[in-house]
Amino acid sequence: MTEKYKIYLSDDTRSRLINDAELFEFTKKDESVNLNSFLKTLIVNFFDRYRHDSENLLSNIKQDLTGITAISDKDAALLADKIISTYIKADNLQSSRNTALTLTVGGSSYEILKIIENNMLKDTSLSQYLKDMFNSYLSIPRSERETIIFKDTYEDISRALKEHRILSFTSSASDDEISFSVEPYIIAPSKEEQCNYLLCRDRNTGTPRTFRISRLRSVFVTSDTFSVDPDIQKELQEKAIRSPHSVSLSVKAVVRLNKYGIKRFKAITKNRPIVSKIEGDLYYFDWPELQLEEYFKRFGNDAVVIKPASLKERIRKFYYYGLREYNK
Repeated sequence: MTEKYKIYLSDDTRSRLINDAELFEFTKKDESVNLNSFLKTLIVNFFDRYRHDSENLLSNIKQDLTGITAISDKDAALLADKIISTYIKADNLQSSRNTALTLTVGGSSYEILKIIENNMLKDTSLSQYLKDMFNSYLSIPRSERETIIFKDTYEDISRALKEHRILSFTSSASDDEISFSVEPYIIAPSKEEQCNYLLCRDRNTGTPRTFRISRLRSVFVTSDTFSVDPDIQKELQEKAIRSPHSVSLSVKAVVRLNKYGIKRFKAITKNRPIVSKIEGDLYYFDWPELQLEEYFKRFGNDAVVIKPASLKERIRKFYYYGLREYNK
């Protein structure tokens, strides 16, 4: 059974929810953002936590009020509820206009909305309750929000980590429906992207791998176990500190930066590789090649790769084919 609800969100709240839906790759067949699917998942996975957090907050405020004043429990409850609705759940952007949004729910999301309607509303509307829930979700750091949206995936990975079990999954980042079999070691956040990554060892190749957790699909904890390799664990722990979104093999690279390139290197901090040493205008790196390519493609002629030859050729081709298209 499905049902449609009209809810009202501020433009800021709606925009931030769309950003999360896009980052976490909730898309329709035409590749546009599927906000409705994202919100259904958010409601199902966040409802219990939001309800318990709200109840605990109300209880703590009531205890503080009764502890420092002679107020009755009933009056303390009313005042606590007033404090929450006025100062905590009030929309920070009250001047921002609200936008109507039609939410179509079914299955577990429909059941939760019925629970909310029948038990949680009191003196507020369903639209306001959901608005408060969404704003509470958005107040949480994005890397933690990812654990909410992909709750089942995180639970499976956590179990595999605890029991040292082999994980099987596919990834939306792969063009083909390739099934990966890995030994999971670490979950590490990326400060730049605010996403979480699984650092592991590929069972087929024996090499370290990294996967963005929000892109994992069909995650399955197998019955097979593995022995933790201390050397692999140490290597992955070091990678987690430096660059969790890339644990591919590093290359020794040299890049020449002109004065504008040096300014760019200081200014562009997202996914910036760590410098091993600097000799004049030459910058040395011991870093994954793909990450170096993605980073320095943004520099144009302000950065020139000296070595390795493979990285130099990749960036040369990038500019060559781009120039050819612009010359048409």
